[in-house]
Amino acid sequence: MSLRYPAALRTGDLIGVTAPSSGVPAALRARLDVAVGHLESRGFRVRLGGCLDGSGPVSAPAAERAAELTDMLTDPEVRAVVPPWGGELAVDLLPLLDWERIAAAEPTWVVGFSDIAMLLVALTTRTGVATLHGQNLMDTPYAVPAPLRSWLDVVTAPAGAVVVQGPSRLHRAPGFDDWVADPTTTTYRLTEPGTWRRADGDGAFAATGRLLGGCIETVANLAGTPEGDVAGFVAHHAPEGLLLHLEAAEAPAFEIGRRLHALRRAGWFEHATAVLVGRTSAPGSPGYSQDDAVADALGDLGVPVLLDVDCGHVAPHLALVNGSLATVRWAPDGAASLTQVLV
Repeated sequence: MSLRYPAALRTGDLIGVTAPSSGVPAALRARLDVAVGHLESRGFRVRLGGCLDGSGPVSAPAAERAAELTDMLTDPEVRAVVPPWGGELAVDLLPLLDWERIAAAEPTWVVGFSDIAMLLVALTTRTGVATLHGQNLMDTPYAVPAPLRSWLDVVTAPAGAVVVQGPSRLHRAPGFDDWVADPTTTTYRLTEPGTWRRADGDGAFAATGRLLGGCIETVANLAGTPEGDVAGFVAHHAPEGLLLHLEAAEAPAFEIGRRLHALRRAGWFEHATAVLVGRTSAPGSPGYSQDDAVADALGDLGVPVLLDVDCGHVAPHLALVNGSLATVRWAPDGAASLTQVLV
């Protein structure tokens, strides 16, 4: 069964903004306004939902967040849904979303990362619709350095498009810009050098599969649930195998190692053709680094494992389409690329 892709966005299309997890505090509403203005300057209309309150850990009660997200995903006028950012408790939406309505509707782009990554994986595995792991709304005004692409480049690309990206050579230092002091910033401060590294050897390789993944602290909670049926997704949509992308947001290395082992026991890596591990500023544990966690859990997997890929909480961000047919290439001389075909 083929993956379904949302239609390419065109000038005048409507983008919905809702917060399935954390809302936007009053002090950061100016940044939200800047991000909305950025989309409008690109020719899109924007509809703000009611679930955006940032005074607590979530933007609204779970039932309200689930209803608003379901409504946006099934409204034929809304062509993309872009949350302001992630948070902590998107997991409580999973049993409340109207999966039948969502699966029956015309596909809608959903974009984001962090806690939103869990919803992206759930939507792709359960409905067979492609989703986009990339900048969230509050990050969207930032210029994305070549050879990376912004999510807007991808959602406006035609069906069957080929999207080629590669590693950034500079990255943001730990920490975030002060959007309260300056909500208008559009330039990443990229000061830290580095590129993709192979964890399991030094030989050149190329691997092809369907992309799937996100923040390990959130997506790991899908294992054993209807939304985490990776084997079923492979059987129905990914006979080519999987390019799994995973990244640690903030959990220490012991916790990341445990989660990787759990995902492996749950069968998530059985059909992997390669694993892309995101660059992270998450801490190590005593005598056990983030690299050690990957080696401990995946060192004998038998497929290439790349480290420091631009797919996590350390900017800049690759635009990764969950479900796309992708080929990753890497060589010891630093040549590397990720090619996605939207088929």
